[in-house]
Amino acid sequence: MPEGPATTAASVVAAARVRILWVLSLGQVLGGVAFGATIALGAVLAADISGDDALSGLAAAAVTLGAAALAIPLAALARRRGRRISLTSGMGIALVGVALVIAAASTRMFPLLLVAFALIGAGQAANLQSRFAATDLATDRTRGRDLSIVVWATTVGAVLGPNLVGPGEGIGAVFGMPPLTGPYVFTIVAQLLAIGLYLVALRPDPLMLADRLRADTPADSAAGAVMHPDRPSVARFAIFAIAASHGVMVAVMAMTPVHLQHHGAALTVIGLTISLHIAGMYALSPIFGVLADRLGRVHTVAIGQALLLASLLTAWLWAEAQAAVTVSLVLLGLGWSAATVAGSALLTEATAEQLRTRRQGRSDLTMNLVGAGGAISAGVVLGWIGYSGLALVSILAVAAVVVGLLVVWRPASRG
Repeated sequence: MPEGPATTAASVVAAARVRILWVLSLGQVLGGVAFGATIALGAVLAADISGDDALSGLAAAAVTLGAAALAIPLAALARRRGRRISLTSGMGIALVGVALVIAAASTRMFPLLLVAFALIGAGQAANLQSRFAATDLATDRTRGRDLSIVVWATTVGAVLGPNLVGPGEGIGAVFGMPPLTGPYVFTIVAQLLAIGLYLVALRPDPLMLADRLRADTPADSAAGAVMHPDRPSVARFAIFAIAASHGVMVAVMAMTPVHLQHHGAALTVIGLTISLHIAGMYALSPIFGVLADRLGRVHTVAIGQALLLASLLTAWLWAEAQAAVTVSLVLLGLGWSAATVAGSALLTEATAEQLRTRRQGRSDLTMNLVGAGGAISAGVVLGWIGYSGLALVSILAVAAVVVGLLVVWRPASRG
């Protein structure tokens, strides 16, 4: 018996989906290596070139704002030309930024350095977009899991990237590069590999294929090309939940090293705390992806808020205990992971197909802006009412998400 259109479409989607998940995951590893090596030296370079330690934080701020500024243009490019061109463009712009970092270090031009880091933000914007690319061919039963696999792949790059700083300095000395820029050799190689990977291997383009399937395949077919009604209020909540959870995570995480240092913690303790926090952010994301698929997106966002609340209460009550702060940071990473994975899946399903990339770009823009604002305001709050006070104030953001949960629970719980 010959295969029908539905059977053929289902086989195409099954094969393409697995291949694309592998490509996106490997791209995340390469992007994480590039981004990790960049951020590890950003503050040091900024302080060295500007001659003012107070300006060191502008490096990370520039990357975050660059990622925010490029989120919507890259999403629009994906809508017009597909994920392959959009992700490649983001990595290409970041590669230009890396070259300008080396040029700024050579010429000792601080404004050029900030422009360079803003362009590097395009790579971060592309990495964020990859998680949405993983949902283009997913079904309602696998969307959370597929998205979380790509998020999990970030773990490898996030851990490996900063550890390349030492070897990179030796390589930079061999090539006669300016001080502190040697590790960017690894960044350049990783970016080039990511660009080649997306150009060559991200075929068929997941977004373009999904569009063709929706146009050609009945909604109830085995291909899983289900048309979703647009639910703008649920989509707005998803954007808010992702951004608020990210803002809480960035604010508390950014101030934890300062707080621990002020209380006499050794650098090894600070490093271990941040490493465990990063592990909490990414390593267990597949578990939250499965929960989002089985329990529902809204229920998993609620789990994320419960974890964030537990983290903040721990930091508030036992801010003076290093072990408690470490536990708090792990819970903080877990809460962020649950909210981000489930919120991203919820945003995708609550948005009509023709509006998805636009809202996904808007979500990444909002997420980055709130993160930048959280990092900046956290320093002020820390100086005003201390680390316990910062945790207590951050609970307000969690409370706001919980209120939103109660509003959208009924219409969204089926997602």
